[in-house]
Amino acid sequence: MHLRDLVASRLVEALNRAQSDQTLPSVPVPDAMVERPQNVDHGDFASSAPLKLARTMHMNPMEIAEKLAALVGTDQEISAVEVAAPGFINITIAPGWLQEQVNDILAQGDAFGSTETGKGQTIQVEYVSVNPTGPLHVGHARGAVLGSVLSSVLGAAGYEVSREYYLNDAGNQIDLFHQSLFARYLQALEKDGDMPDNGYRGQYLIDLGQEMAEIHGAKFFDMKSDKGAVALGAIGIERMIENIKEDLGSLQVGFDVWFSETSLYTDNYYDTVMKMLTDGGHVTQREGATWFGSSALGEEKDNVLIRSTGVPTYFASDAAYHYHKFVIRGFDRVIDIWGADHMGHIDRVKAVVGALGIDSGKLEVIIGQMVTLKRGGETVKISKRTGDMISLKELVEEVGSDACRFFFLARSADAQMDFDLELAVKESQDNPVYYLQYAHARLAGILSNAAEGGKTFDQGDVHLLSTPEELTLIRHLLMLPEVVDSIVETMEPHHLPHYTMELATAFHSFYDRCRVITDDEALTSARLKLCEAARIGFARCLSLMGMNAPDKM
Repeated sequence: MHLRDLVASRLVEALNRAQSDQTLPSVPVPDAMVERPQNVDHGDFASSAPLKLARTMHMNPMEIAEKLAALVGTDQEISAVEVAAPGFINITIAPGWLQEQVNDILAQGDAFGSTETGKGQTIQVEYVSVNPTGPLHVGHARGAVLGSVLSSVLGAAGYEVSREYYLNDAGNQIDLFHQSLFARYLQALEKDGDMPDNGYRGQYLIDLGQEMAEIHGAKFFDMKSDKGAVALGAIGIERMIENIKEDLGSLQVGFDVWFSETSLYTDNYYDTVMKMLTDGGHVTQREGATWFGSSALGEEKDNVLIRSTGVPTYFASDAAYHYHKFVIRGFDRVIDIWGADHMGHIDRVKAVVGALGIDSGKLEVIIGQMVTLKRGGETVKISKRTGDMISLKELVEEVGSDACRFFFLARSADAQMDFDLELAVKESQDNPVYYLQYAHARLAGILSNAAEGGKTFDQGDVHLLSTPEELTLIRHLLMLPEVVDSIVETMEPHHLPHYTMELATAFHSFYDRCRVITDDEALTSARLKLCEAARIGFARCLSLMGMNAPDKM
């Protein structure tokens, strides 16, 4: 139980006691019992519960607040409980209890910040899932970072997480890729090769066609053209997948499962789902196509499952894929992270999930908005190297994976963002990545210097940590489990970098005002212990964000 829950439980206990002895009327308990006040002079926590209860209890909120405050009381954990107009309860945590938490952080070590909220529930997070027909670009990088960090935080909250990439390795786009690569291959052999309409025309495909010609010679040209295109295309798709994995690896993004769309058809899951939808009365035939009756389930219009050509749509594949997630693999919850162009796809997927007898509330979709690259105030749209859209690989090469991860993570997923390339590589405290990593490096340096001088923190007395800066740093450290649970509740991982910045500010304030290594051995030992606790906190935050925690800079 983290600190906010501990305080909330005390208030709930007080309310239950007041209702039990009829000091207060029996009414439902409000959802949010405590919050952190903006003004720290009002205590560590504030409760507006009396204001929420006033109407249902038909009482003055100040009277409710007085009765609850008296029942909460003070002890070794809470040093002050005060009532403020028009009906707030302000609660201050006891300094002695705060000091003792430093020892608890050291005892938890790398596990500090973890909670048991998930209770072992299985949750699948699917992200990136770009067609393997070309290189990843900066927009894909944002979804990759969101998915990987959210997965890490869910794991820290006690969920059993499966990270998944859905490979769209079937359908019309794959056929177009086969034909496009075959045309570039023929051109590399100096033979006639016409690009298909709507084919893939990036520089990467010209390069790949040249490479295939150098490796395989005329092998695929000597086949019948359709067989040659398919055989060469299969090799090309494998190469694209290898490149995607390599590019994601450079961003410190990995997956537990690479799921093939093709398997939905070869293993008959698509046929199973189509039969279930048909038997459930959700399928109609018109205009030569097969439709899902979305409008009968509250959607504005029906959606095509099978085109008049007999080819299944992406929507049909998605229906089978989500059936496989929930029914075959039995995930308790599923989170899909999609690009902005998929916004209109959410309701129909939820509708078809419900039509398959699955609770659609178990599916959550996060939309990552567009990214604009800026350099010196100017928008950057085209790669200087290839003339195409800037790839994820080029971005990581220019600014590094840590900067990519922090900047993509720092904005809410539903907000469009500008990525400042110049700021991302700046070695100053204007750059938040530098600011955070410098805090960890400074902590590591303090501890290293102390160890070289024979100074340790093993016997440090945490009750000597009494300055406002020391207590503020401890308070910020203790927020981490709360931040983890908040991210799980809201599915908004951008709160993590913001919290880590606040933690860095609290540490730098402590460092500027509290000399760590002094002639006072007892105080030195206590402050070294706090430094180790802070280092553990920073390391955990950086680890959850997938960033490096350097010991030197």
